[in-house]
Amino acid sequence: MNEDQVAERAADASPAFALTSGRERGYHRAAVDTFLASARRAFETGTDDLGADDVRAASFPLVKGGYVVADVDAALGRVEDAFAARERERVVRAQGAEVWVEQARADAQTILDHLARPRRRRFARTGVLTFGYRVDEVDHVSTRIVRYLRDGDPLSAEQLRSAAFRMQRGGYREEQVDALLDATIDVILAVR
Repeated sequence: MNEDQVAERAADASPAFALTSGRERGYHRAAVDTFLASARRAFETGTDDLGADDVRAASFPLVKGGYVVADVDAALGRVEDAFAARERERVVRAQGAEVWVEQARADAQTILDHLARPRRRRFARTGVLTFGYRVDEVDHVSTRIVRYLRDGDPLSAEQLRSAAFRMQRGGYREEQVDALLDATIDVILAVR
């Protein structure tokens, strides 16, 4: 079944997620349905066409009458968890648990080294006329990440997936913050 057929079938069937109403925008239904069908196919066949990183990076257009964003994001989190678990099992089976644990430890240390920078200087900043993530909010989440990695304080992948930062002029560069959050999620999923 090709992507057009998946989208056509999805339009005829009852929606997979709750739909937005009024002025609220949600994820484009056909785009979500097509992506989830591809993810299911990749997972069930065991191919490497799609992985946890691809699921985390998935994005969809926002439209009126689309799927409720929170519902789809929660489902994508579960799909990402399943792909991450499968990837972990493959590495452990092929190379042993010690290799997996050592890689997770090295990744955690890289994150800790980055976050050892002084507050308000943990990431590159945008120019004074350009918007970036609000510095104090990112630093707060960064402190929680450090406490998780260093002290074992509770922190879930879902909490990081749902982290949202307001914007400010001269804020932290979004791509750097997002990359560190993604790396931390990888570590959390690795040690589950």
